[in-house]
Amino acid sequence: MTTKSSGKKNGGKGSGGLSGRNKSVRVRTAKGRKISSTRWLQRQLNDPYVAEARKLGYRSRAAFKLLELDEKYNLIKPGMRVVDLGAAPGGWTQVIQAKIKGKGQVVALDIQEMDDMPGATVLHLDFMDDRAPERLKQALDGPADLVVSDMAAPVTGHAPTDHLRIMGLVEAAVDFAGEVLAPGGTFVAKVFQGGTEAQLLAHIKLMFRTVRHAKPPSSRADSSEIYLVATGFRAEKPTD
Repeated sequence: MTTKSSGKKNGGKGSGGLSGRNKSVRVRTAKGRKISSTRWLQRQLNDPYVAEARKLGYRSRAAFKLLELDEKYNLIKPGMRVVDLGAAPGGWTQVIQAKIKGKGQVVALDIQEMDDMPGATVLHLDFMDDRAPERLKQALDGPADLVVSDMAAPVTGHAPTDHLRIMGLVEAAVDFAGEVLAPGGTFVAKVFQGGTEAQLLAHIKLMFRTVRHAKPPSSRADSSEIYLVATGFRAEKPTD
């Protein structure tokens, strides 16, 4: 299971609005390069969020999605214990680190390799591995205030299959959040297509006082991704 795109530098500034629009860059199809790769490259070169991420030192443009969700819902506060699932290459971890101001704890996990980040515990592990929840709990060493998930399964191109795979990840993340969140805690997860399935959504609504779906402005218009934001963890086990 994987997430987010690549990048390198460390950062931690707010989004602050994007710079002026750049001139469009056209990419010619090179010999041996697939048309889909050319389109991806052209989209990257003409994406203002990619340019702004480089400017501010974020490891990925995905950092802006969490910044925008936090601006809207006030998710991250100094001193929090936070779990970042599907963290690579580390854009969300950077945002969390900056927001908790060195007074809390961040545990980041991804199946992909991720460069170390000062102040964060980085685990290179598949979240669906049976060992993952216990490893995360050991690293966290206490209840979490916030669990965020930007995990996404590799796309097969078959919509029903892709939907089932992402919902399987969301369901596993919800179960984990139910085990580690402190009372009043928050859970944020990427979902796709029609949002969270009715049965799972009903279960989440029993676990949290408020449940919303949101699409950050930096989420590409042609992407079917949206984010589930559940606040006010009830702590007691829900009865279905």
